[in-house]
Amino acid sequence: MNLFEKLYDEHEKVKVRFVGFTTDDTRYDFGIVYTNMFFGKPLVVCMQTGRSTLLDPADLDNIDYLQKIFRIQDVKQASDLAEFFQETLPAVPFATQYE
Repeated sequence: MNLFEKLYDEHEKVKVRFVGFTTDDTRYDFGIVYTNMFFGKPLVVCMQTGRSTLLDPADLDNIDYLQKIFRIQDVKQASDLAEFFQETLPAVPFATQYE
């Protein structure tokens, strides 16, 4: 039975970093998956809520996006999170995944 057209099925050994930290107001626990998929953007998973997104340094300038994706009400908390990711995520060149 051919119900689905497979788009990709990749196997890859990846580097995963787990990091927990606190700010003045909040505790965070993240898993960061570094992969060659998704144009080289790391997959960032909030271990507390299960929310995830692909992030690169350019995304960190958009505080509204961080607030929306991680459901953060306070702008200061989102700014703190952006600062953490700016120091943590590598400035990776855009991957040539579809060459």
